[in-house]
Amino acid sequence: MPTYALRLVRVTGRLLLSLAAVATLVIVFLALIALTDGAGSGLAAWLTTLAAGVALALWRGRRRPWPARLVPFLPVVVAAALTAAVCVPAVPTARQYPPALPFVTTQHWSLATGSRVAVYHYPPANSGARHPVPFVYLNGGPVRGISVLDHRFLQLLAHQGYDVYAYEQAGGGRSDPLPMGQYTISRSVHDLAAFIDRLGKGKVDILGFSAGGAVLTRALADPSVAARLHRAIIAEPGPMDGPTAHLAGHKGRESARGLAPAMAGPRSTHLPRYGVAFGLMRLGLLTPDTGLVGQAEGDNAFTAADLGSDTASAYCARDAHRIPTEDTPRNFSFSPAASLRIQQTVKDSPSIAARLKHSRTPAMLMIAECSSQVRQWATAVLADDPAVRRTQYLPGVGHHMWNGLDDNNDRAAAVITAFLEDQPAPLPNSPTRDEIPAFLRDHR
Repeated sequence: MPTYALRLVRVTGRLLLSLAAVATLVIVFLALIALTDGAGSGLAAWLTTLAAGVALALWRGRRRPWPARLVPFLPVVVAAALTAAVCVPAVPTARQYPPALPFVTTQHWSLATGSRVAVYHYPPANSGARHPVPFVYLNGGPVRGISVLDHRFLQLLAHQGYDVYAYEQAGGGRSDPLPMGQYTISRSVHDLAAFIDRLGKGKVDILGFSAGGAVLTRALADPSVAARLHRAIIAEPGPMDGPTAHLAGHKGRESARGLAPAMAGPRSTHLPRYGVAFGLMRLGLLTPDTGLVGQAEGDNAFTAADLGSDTASAYCARDAHRIPTEDTPRNFSFSPAASLRIQQTVKDSPSIAARLKHSRTPAMLMIAECSSQVRQWATAVLADDPAVRRTQYLPGVGHHMWNGLDDNNDRAAAVITAFLEDQPAPLPNSPTRDEIPAFLRDHR
């Protein structure tokens, strides 16, 4: 073999060894991040990895002449530079709340539970008939701000004579955060009861959407909370308890996930610090209360684009190339750690089926044709709650049923108002309890 070829082989071999050393140190760093739960903003893992790398470099260079002793340190320097980016905040570490909305006043209510929540009120704008019972909206998330798209839908209901109230659950949007250990599904239910008491207008009609639907379902299973409810609308609910959360099943008709263009805008997950933090949290390798990224910093960093295909999954495949902008960048707010924490408390909770069977609050279930939710999450509510009077299966819409496309807002509002006013349903009552097996078998 020619001399130049031998040199090329040696150089390539040394380069590959150096790259392997860098990769090994990075893997060790990530493992230590998980083992230390990101202690000290990741510095504990970084310093330990650096010390290990320096010790190994000293050992490898111990018999080399002085200039050559520096060569083993190059992978350590590269790995240290790469991993240091995980330890340095790129956004403010104190909570930065969204600015006020131009079309509605943000109130802040202190609840008896200790939560301080942002409240929005849309008085009935219709000069004609007004619904006498206050209407409360529980948004999804579970710890997320109310989107502008949802605010427009609430305005539509107010224009139809409803006295509409909505609040962002603790830690979401403009509401004050809680210590991480206080984010539980039970706390969400207690906050709902405390909000109704603070409203002080007697029983309320309530619409719970997605994760808000799960909170509402659990409220119906608690007699002390259910006593505050006049009528309940459970729209596209998340799992109501641990056994339901662990159910395996199909979802609705094809959604726009994987078909819609990638969401535009900056992503925090493209930065090493937040890509590592949110990725390891999602994998369960970091706790929501991790020392790597604090709750406030994580909330500030997370963007709408970070939701990726989750947004597209809330729309039908046919709408993949006309998905509306759900929110403005300034209003968008999502707390990934607190949301994961609440979801985990749902998964860890015992069955509420026996308690739900005693529910007497008149209820309606709303299901979307192209739902991204596991169907058994909704059918479990229908099967276990004897007070569900009607089910409305909305064709042509995805998980986000009131989405501003075509006449979808009007159709969703018609379904809701018909139930609240005890009028005939605009859609067939389907599926009924007896139809659940066929509904699931037909993969509707």
